[in-house]
Amino acid sequence: MARALSDDLRVRVLEAGAVGGSARSVAKRFGIGISTAIRWLRRERENGERVARLRGRALQAYVEHVLDAEPGRYHRAGPSARS
Repeated sequence: MARALSDDLRVRVLEAGAVGGSARSVAKRFGIGISTAIRWLRRERENGERVARLRGRALQAYVEHVLDAEPGRYHRAGPSARS
């Protein structure tokens, strides 16, 4: 599994990309994967996203929280809901 990268590192990568650094040069400079740099820079460019997305169990916990907080607004889909 990939290692977790800090929010501080993400900000530094995005700032380096904003001043004209290519994704490849930024990745090499900060010791991260090229695909990670490309993804982070693209997300910021396309929709201003500068924070990490929720992953795995954290995302599931958030979804459960939303479903429990507003029971009348959303419904839980069962296995047959996708067919």
